[in-house]
Amino acid sequence: MEPIDDFDRRILSIIQIDCQMKAEAIGDLVGLSASAVQRRLKRMRDLNIITAEIAIIDRKVAGNPMTFIAGMEIERENYDALSKFRVWLAKQEHIQQVYYVTGAVDLIAIITARDVNQYDEITANLMSENPQIKRIHTNVVLKDIKLGMFVPVAS
Repeated sequence: MEPIDDFDRRILSIIQIDCQMKAEAIGDLVGLSASAVQRRLKRMRDLNIITAEIAIIDRKVAGNPMTFIAGMEIERENYDALSKFRVWLAKQEHIQQVYYVTGAVDLIAIITARDVNQYDEITANLMSENPQIKRIHTNVVLKDIKLGMFVPVAS
């Protein structure tokens, strides 16, 4: 991957907060012309440094106000099934994030649902279609303290 410089780092920090900010405004903040900002943004998109630009919406307005944190255990002899599980996960809209982790569980998933009943349906489907998952430990999020996907861009 091509290295990024200080201008790129500053641009990345800005667009993580507002990806719709105009190149002219970004240029004013970082000391570049609008065309230089546009070239840098295009290069970073082409190199997959910028992997997506999305709108983050309120879960409650979308009809999925509840968040569940699910810790999943994988059968020890079935770690090779993770690639199949990854393909299945790509089609699951309610499962927002999944992490392969160390500790008491093997995977941590962030799942959104309209209520506990829908969450039960999601996890029943998960377990039936992915027999390598042997157990799910669930935490219900009572209140969001901090939400974000901002990644600090190191110098």
